[in-house]
Amino acid sequence: MKNKKFKNTIRNIHLWLGLATGLVVFIISITGALYIFEEEIREVTQKDFRYVTLQQKPFVGLDKIIVNFGKISPKDQLKLIRIEDGFPNATVEITSKKSAVYYFNPYDASLVKKGSEDWLGVVEHIHTSLLLGKTGELIMQWSVVIFVLMLITGLVLWFPGQMRLLKQSLTIKRKASFKRLNYDLHNVMGFYASIILLVTALSGLYFAFKGVKTAASFFTGSKLGQGKAVVSVKSVQIDPLPIRYNKIYTEAKTKYPGAISSSFSLRGKGELRLRLIYPYRWARKQNTFFYEEATGTMIRAKLYKDFNGADLIEATNYDLHTGRLLGLPNKILSFFAALIAASLPITGFIIWWKKRKKPKKKAL
Repeated sequence: MKNKKFKNTIRNIHLWLGLATGLVVFIISITGALYIFEEEIREVTQKDFRYVTLQQKPFVGLDKIIVNFGKISPKDQLKLIRIEDGFPNATVEITSKKSAVYYFNPYDASLVKKGSEDWLGVVEHIHTSLLLGKTGELIMQWSVVIFVLMLITGLVLWFPGQMRLLKQSLTIKRKASFKRLNYDLHNVMGFYASIILLVTALSGLYFAFKGVKTAASFFTGSKLGQGKAVVSVKSVQIDPLPIRYNKIYTEAKTKYPGAISSSFSLRGKGELRLRLIYPYRWARKQNTFFYEEATGTMIRAKLYKDFNGADLIEATNYDLHTGRLLGLPNKILSFFAALIAASLPITGFIIWWKKRKKPKKKAL
């Protein structure tokens, strides 16, 4: 009797949380499924401007590309620079503060293409904020918290009361009525996808809440590093911005060679970040350097060789969330899990609607 009462309570929690957040969960899941293959989609659809013909020439230099950017768009400012060091014929991507995106030839600094953020960028913004700014981010964050609770309560409801019913809970009866088929799709498919979805949701919460990072630090017995402070003599002469960026990039690449990807980004409060990513299998190997944007003086550096447990979790989390960890097989599994997640609010709503329409027995 107590067990039945407990399950009814869990069922009500699962139901009302699902009805409250079903639409948001559907949107998160569909956009997440699309973004899993972001790299592959871009490789196919954007190859004409992301790469130029391979030439036996050295990299033209970041300074020349930045100078050309300034000539093309004199009233705009840099926000982000991406360099695919692993592919010498990959164009250098510059995103401006006005959200325009420029692709430059790495051999002669000429402009290959100018455009706005692509549709995959819009998909990412929908996934993280519903295109509603901070309000949307808040809605998404707490919807994921609720989704985690729904996955847990769903597992409780799935667990059969008797072991002889276990096979039934793991099988979809394809020749059953629509009502039964829909129930099995919700119950059985939800169970099979639950572990992947829990990992994906929890890794998403890592981005959203500082408390999750604190918990990760607690369990690893280590504190997330901000990088070691660097004491350096400030140059009396401050180089122009293009030369400054090029000098920072060249010096970092010379001292820490082997990077396959580099990116500059402005982080606010006058701080510039350079991130170098190296070939890796599990946790992302990245060296991150922080500079005064106005002078190019290094403030601190965080090297992957110094990573502790909390740093390794942070370095792995993005690939864990997007399904990139372990390569293509995991991407495929994550993709289908995301599609199942998108179906759960639909099949769950149908279950509730069918029960709601069920005629009540008349009292004798």
